[in-house]
Amino acid sequence: MQVFFIGIGGIGVSALAKHFLISGKKVAGSDLAENEIIDELRKRGARITKGHFEENISEKIDLVVYSPAVPSDNPELEKARELGLEIKSYPEALGDLTRNFFTIAVSGTHGKSTTTSMAALMMIEAGLDPTVIVGTKLEEFENGNYRHGKSDYLLMEADEWKGSFLNYSPDIIILTNLEKEHLDYYRDMDQIMDTFQKYLHGMKKGGRVIINSEDENLKKLKFKSEVRRFSKLKPEAEKVKKILKLPGDYNLENAMAVFELGRELKIKDDIIFKALSSYKGCWRRFQEKNISIEGNRKLLILDYAHHPTELKSVLSGVVEKYGDRPIRAVFQPHQYQRALHLKQEFIDVFNNSPVDLMMVTDIYSVPGREKEEIKKKINSKKLVEEADNENLVYIPGSLKDIGAYLKKNLRDDEVVVIIGAGNIHKLEDVLRNKCL
Repeated sequence: MQVFFIGIGGIGVSALAKHFLISGKKVAGSDLAENEIIDELRKRGARITKGHFEENISEKIDLVVYSPAVPSDNPELEKARELGLEIKSYPEALGDLTRNFFTIAVSGTHGKSTTTSMAALMMIEAGLDPTVIVGTKLEEFENGNYRHGKSDYLLMEADEWKGSFLNYSPDIIILTNLEKEHLDYYRDMDQIMDTFQKYLHGMKKGGRVIINSEDENLKKLKFKSEVRRFSKLKPEAEKVKKILKLPGDYNLENAMAVFELGRELKIKDDIIFKALSSYKGCWRRFQEKNISIEGNRKLLILDYAHHPTELKSVLSGVVEKYGDRPIRAVFQPHQYQRALHLKQEFIDVFNNSPVDLMMVTDIYSVPGREKEEIKKKINSKKLVEEADNENLVYIPGSLKDIGAYLKKNLRDDEVVVIIGAGNIHKLEDVLRNKCL
């Protein structure tokens, strides 16, 4: 069987591509840009083209899978339609997988990747040998964002953007939290709530739900199935907090979701605690690195936060753990629509930032998801100017410009936090004097 992936370099699509590769299928694909994920896939035998060209598609291909971010007029998609090939979106193809496994889906506005990662380590420790698809990379996984298990368990991160998770048929759903997000697709909070409600109705018969009992929006959902509830107020939470290596109430909540999953799967408490205590984080989720910048020692923390609630949580977590050291944060806003729709929420976080210096870069423009009229209404300079915090600065320019600013202004023994879902993580290479 030959499978072609359009947008193969994405963190979710690439995991499914790895599943097909390891399952013995021939995999090819394309993407607009090169990245480390594409390098990994090539090493494993995938044939990947930079750019989208109709000549990449032939009658020899059995299935074409495309990322939800791919526009409908993509030349490869159009060629596949012309040839009458079987075509599925990434969520549709992943949905097929969920029907062949006992599927545990982790959903919610925030915390999906961390919760999925913690749950994976717990299930592995318990000998359940799950297949795992996660929207980040784990050092413990040979394939980073994918683990090939031999059991009937599939543990996966289930994203709500464009209603992707409506294609899935889970046996267990974990709901971490719920608030306004992806307003480039959703009209308002009511539509988000309705979509999550439909998602719950798509569970397999006899399915179960694990929810955060402290989340006000989750409380409004209606559940026909059995419900387990978690919170950081439960008696076990005190012990979990002591053994966690990651700071912040948000990580405690993620861990408590995993604790309840462990109880649901009848995993012994000592195994659950052992797994949670061993979790040291994942790629761009409070990822800590010790580096030297121009001879000065620094602790570098990389985080994927891009929503105001996530940004606030990360900043609080850093101060909780390293409040005795100078803390400098660099935040790259992600997507113009998000910056505009959640403008006041971002300003509130900036105004109440607990770090010594907060630096805001230009907004990362997401290819294929931006509207020119929105770009004219919002930018990072406006966000900073409308905020009221003397420790907040706007830093324009390229990653090299930002790196030069940091090298000039940072001092020894500082904590540098690099935050955002765009390309801001590549600032690490600039600071290490590596070429981009």
